[in-house]
Amino acid sequence: MSRNRWARRAGAPIATVALIMFMPEAAFAGSIGSPVVDAAKTLPQVIAGLQTWIMGILAALATLFLVLAGLYWATAGGDPAQVDRAKAALKNALVGYGLAVLAPVLLSIVKGIVGG
Repeated sequence: MSRNRWARRAGAPIATVALIMFMPEAAFAGSIGSPVVDAAKTLPQVIAGLQTWIMGILAALATLFLVLAGLYWATAGGDPAQVDRAKAALKNALVGYGLAVLAPVLLSIVKGIVGG
């Protein structure tokens, strides 16, 4: 490898390392002198985050069961066992949607119990 080619390839990394070594404030982007604070979440913030996650997961699972119910029903071809399987998947989807709607109520009860 020629000297000129090596210099072009190594130029940017060497310049970056030199910048960090000789100007450490560039590496910290202005955080020198400012205190680092670990911000812990309060209980209402944690419960709100849980509510969002639980509602999302339940809605996603309910949608999956709804799609499966439709597929089972469409491919049943009159088979009673397959139609029953589709009905069970549809019931599971409805339960999932119901729980997703009730998640805020259930989490507010939990919040009341733990005193948040």
